[in-house]
Amino acid sequence: MMSEFHFLRPYWLLALLPFVAILLLLLRSRLRQGNWSAVCDAELLPYLLQNKPVKTRRWQLGGGALAGWLMIIALAGPTWQRLPSPVFRNDSALVIALDLSVSMDAADIKPSRLIRARYKIADILKQRKDGQTALLVYAAEPYVVTPLTDDTQTIASQLEALTTKIMPNQGNNTTAALAKAADLLKQSGQQTGDILLVTDGVARADTFPEINSSNRYRLSVLAVGTEDGAPIATGAGGFVKDDNGDIIVPRLDIAGLKQLAAAGHGIFQLMGSNDSDVIAVNRFTSQAEAATHDKQKRDLLLEQWSDKGPWLILPILPLAALLFRRGLLIFLIILLPWPETGYALSWDELWQTKNQQAHRAFREGDYAKAEQLFENPAWKAAAQYKSGHYEQALQNLQQPKTADDFYNQGNALAKAGKLEDAISAYDQALKQKPDDADTQYNKALVQKQLEKQQQDQNQNQQSNSDKSNPQDQKKQKSNDNQDNRQQDSPQPQENADSRQNEANDDGQQPAEEQQSEQGQPQDSQNLQEKQAEQAQESPLPKDDQNHDKATAEQQQTQALEQLRDEKTQANQQWLNRIPDDPAGLLKRKFLYQYGQQERKQSGQSYRNW
Repeated sequence: MMSEFHFLRPYWLLALLPFVAILLLLLRSRLRQGNWSAVCDAELLPYLLQNKPVKTRRWQLGGGALAGWLMIIALAGPTWQRLPSPVFRNDSALVIALDLSVSMDAADIKPSRLIRARYKIADILKQRKDGQTALLVYAAEPYVVTPLTDDTQTIASQLEALTTKIMPNQGNNTTAALAKAADLLKQSGQQTGDILLVTDGVARADTFPEINSSNRYRLSVLAVGTEDGAPIATGAGGFVKDDNGDIIVPRLDIAGLKQLAAAGHGIFQLMGSNDSDVIAVNRFTSQAEAATHDKQKRDLLLEQWSDKGPWLILPILPLAALLFRRGLLIFLIILLPWPETGYALSWDELWQTKNQQAHRAFREGDYAKAEQLFENPAWKAAAQYKSGHYEQALQNLQQPKTADDFYNQGNALAKAGKLEDAISAYDQALKQKPDDADTQYNKALVQKQLEKQQQDQNQNQQSNSDKSNPQDQKKQKSNDNQDNRQQDSPQPQENADSRQNEANDDGQQPAEEQQSEQGQPQDSQNLQEKQAEQAQESPLPKDDQNHDKATAEQQQTQALEQLRDEKTQANQQWLNRIPDDPAGLLKRKFLYQYGQQERKQSGQSYRNW
């Protein structure tokens, strides 16, 4: 081990030359400090000097020399331990071609050939730790399910939907499937790669060498089925028959598949009941890939040495402390800052900013907490709006610039009862976005409520002038009537927070609130019109107005929440009626590709089942 001792930065050792020169000068000056005979007569020396010996702190010079020498050695980087770090990435490519012809529905192996093949492919993907993998299926034509990717879980999630019924037309065109697999490898820029054919038979066993003329890719075969075979059930109590009316019994063509694997320089594996076939396939692809890239791995092996220099700092620290003058460290304490009061951090404060914590609270409906945590004025206003603090929200929206700012300001003004100001804010928003449907709807709603409020005020004034004792009548009706002005309070779409996407410092938006609230404007309008019709014309006493106003707001909020819950439940029930058919998407995708592609007849025959 010590035979490999060397320095990672040997040029730092040159610093020893000036360091030694400095030490010699210091030593020389120390020696001259006590040599008075060079500057004074010998007869005067007894009277000038005391008879006590002069103490020289040679240990300081020695400690400084040792500390300096250790620092230079540490900077040079002494090492003797090797840390190899491979920088090679295994980009081996494997394309799995699965046969989805009707013959794969034969049940000579239980539960069927296709189901067992899907299980084996899932096991192969589970044991495949690195490299890229693709999956294609074929019958009369090949179709790509998943292109080359290192995410095997995505491929595994598609296996359950692979059935023979999703193919647009039936057949067993192995030649087209192998050509498609070779194109996938070639388009991804792979110089080498493997193709795994999972099938029960082929029409021709000599097609792959024609496709793989450069011998860049290898072909392995995983055979599915038995030589005895079994009929293919149609699902209606019958079996698949040929043109002559005879029942078709597909048998495993072991000889042809072995010939195909040999021609492709791969291996042949008969599907078994254990994992030996899966292990053999993965071992072959990994070992072959390792042999292909063995030279690249050696060339890309980066030698790293463990730098032992930092360990020399430990003996330097006590030596450096001894070099200070006595009592000097005491004065350094005065220069230290006073410690600030420490507070325990919560887990959220440790990993999330205040805006992120506020957004989480906003999404969970804790608007009071979000209002305290938000630092962004626009988001703080949205939280205050949701909390019902409309005046505080207006304070954070005093200087609107964008159309969204004016829109949110109009909503807050409308909620605060300032209808005319709200209409002015909506007008400013429409100047910048004339086609904004939300702003147009809210403006129309507020205008309608303002007109109702003005009409009710005129009616109240006329009613007060006609009644001799309006105060007593007001008191008698105080328990039954509601303030028309409160009924006329506008209910604009409560999606103020949805307009703050650009203002979110953390790149987050409360999408759930936006979706749940934008669907309620018409329901809110109908509810207010119904409540306005039920309200009495005579005003309430001033003492009862605040109480009835709060009661009306609470009832209206509860009604809106009930309508929102009912609509959510209706949407969920509608979604539950949609059948869960993951294979339907693949079926339509393959059907679309089948209709778009030009099917060229190659002149080669293949079976139709």
